[in-house]
Amino acid sequence: MNNTEQLIETPSDSTRTVDASFSFDPRTDLAAAVGLAGRTLAAVRPEQYDAPTPCEEFDVRRLSSHLVAVVRRISVIGRGEDPFSVPSFADELPDGAWAAAWAPGAREVAEVWADPGILGRQLGLPMGVLPGAAAAAVYTHELTVHTWDLARATGQDPDWDPALIERVIGVVRRALPAETRGGRIPFADVVAVDPEAPALDRLVAWAGRRP
Repeated sequence: MNNTEQLIETPSDSTRTVDASFSFDPRTDLAAAVGLAGRTLAAVRPEQYDAPTPCEEFDVRRLSSHLVAVVRRISVIGRGEDPFSVPSFADELPDGAWAAAWAPGAREVAEVWADPGILGRQLGLPMGVLPGAAAAAVYTHELTVHTWDLARATGQDPDWDPALIERVIGVVRRALPAETRGGRIPFADVVAVDPEAPALDRLVAWAGRRP
């Protein structure tokens, strides 16, 4: 595809705009992140539900419920609907039902995001309005970080794609600035890591995790 030249808008006292150019189709990375998150979720064992995760707000049970909500929200956002119409947790699901709920959620994401025109469309996210290309990258980031959280908590070693992670880093450092945290930016302060650290370590550190 051609480069997608768009503006990333993040809410602040005065609107901030950051130029973001895409030389790749971020929907491909989003689909890969959805798939990896689903496989990691499916491997969680019942005795692990109460285990803590690197995301201090969530144990494995709560994170699993949140992940299902996230994949549902990605579809709602792609349709141009209110992201807050989807609760942050799939509380209606009983323990262990998250993996089964993931499959229809993933199919819906694929259907909604199949239209190439979505990349240039302005979409409403909880953090503000972004073009579809940037929104896909932001949710690839969120899914990847939470997949890392879940994997660390449950002793899994997913098949990470370093090239995908490098692409996501390039976008989220502009879409989620280090100085803009809290409120609608659902990540803690950036954790300092070696610039030569593995891509995954640098990504999760930008989300406030300690790799």
